[in-house]
Amino acid sequence: MRRSFNGLLIACALLQAAPAAAADLLEIYRAALASDPVYSAARAGWTAAQEKLPQGRAGLLPQASLSASTQHNDRDLTFRNPAQPGSRAQFNSNSASISITQPIYRQQNLAAYEQGKTQVALADVQLAVAEQELIQRAAQAYFDVLLARDSVAFAESQKTAIGQQLEQAKRNFEVGNATITDTHEAQARFDLVTAQEIAARNDLEVRNRALEQLIGRAAPRLALLGKRFMLQPPDPTSMESWVEQARNASLQVRAARENLNLSTQEVRRNRGAHHPTLDAYATVTESAAGSGIQGGAGTETSSKVVGLQLAIPLYQGGAISSRVREALANEMKARQDLENANRTAELAARQGYLGVTSGIAQVRALEAALVSNQSSLDSTRLGQEVGVRTQVDVLNAQQQLFSARRDLAQARYNYILSLLRLKAAAGQLSEADLERVNSWLEK
Repeated sequence: MRRSFNGLLIACALLQAAPAAAADLLEIYRAALASDPVYSAARAGWTAAQEKLPQGRAGLLPQASLSASTQHNDRDLTFRNPAQPGSRAQFNSNSASISITQPIYRQQNLAAYEQGKTQVALADVQLAVAEQELIQRAAQAYFDVLLARDSVAFAESQKTAIGQQLEQAKRNFEVGNATITDTHEAQARFDLVTAQEIAARNDLEVRNRALEQLIGRAAPRLALLGKRFMLQPPDPTSMESWVEQARNASLQVRAARENLNLSTQEVRRNRGAHHPTLDAYATVTESAAGSGIQGGAGTETSSKVVGLQLAIPLYQGGAISSRVREALANEMKARQDLENANRTAELAARQGYLGVTSGIAQVRALEAALVSNQSSLDSTRLGQEVGVRTQVDVLNAQQQLFSARRDLAQARYNYILSLLRLKAAAGQLSEADLERVNSWLEK
């Protein structure tokens, strides 16, 4: 039992000492979904827009009101004939009424109800746009941090390698096997990479703060791109297919269409102010009052009224016509905004497609360049040992190798981001796309 208890203590200590698992892209996205103020504001706007439909429907439903009043009357009655005595009376009068009005024909109310439905549909699209933008912002922030960390790691590795070359140059100079020029060259390269390392660390700090702003907490350790990463061409492979999807399904285009519908309905609503209105109404009133005459009896009245009310607008100073002209101008603006959204969606689809296809070619070319640069560095080091290459040649080969490593990392991240942008341009970006990218990460 003592051995079991000791083993349990050791296991608990190891669990406490073990580093926390790295956060992956899905975890970052879900944290942003709960904490990002931009998306939270879009969500609140969507919730508010849902009330437009019951507000528009209310104009078609009956309106009921209840009113009541009570008042105290103090009346002093004096006659002009002095022979006839006056009188003074104090009495109460009370009344209560209930009224119900049912619109029968109100063109403006009908248009407002249709606008309510359009505003709800527009809010749905705008929330979907906010979700897609959050996916892209989360991925951008995630891979910005990874690239910044890679840059720091590459700078550190390059600084270590150049530091070794600097120490070797100093030893060779001391024993007379090299000139002071080699030492100065290595020192200059060492100072330069030190400055680059400082800049890389500063950039990493900025990228971490940007990630913290998105998720609302300290930036965690992130999972890295692993061996499961694979280059996949766009599906379908035709650029025009993606452009056609962008024309039909782009969320920005759909939002512009809903805005145009809303503007057209606003024209009908304002023109409806020229139309007559017809309402049915019913009122029930109960009232009671004292007589106000000495020795007289009070009265109680019950009144019930049912009727129709027709109102025909004749002239309102030109305000209605002005609002119609304003609505027509806004409709034209919305039509041009839709055209701009179509063109922007087509351009975004083309850019996304080219970003993916060229990204694949660039990654493959840089992978080959990395192998070539490693071979070049090995050959240059061997040449330095046999005296056919100088230390400057070795430093140049090292710099090219580290530049190729950084360029390859950046090309891989850009390829992933281009995939997400292409899906967003076609209105297809969803959490499932993040799950596919997430499968390429290794915790």
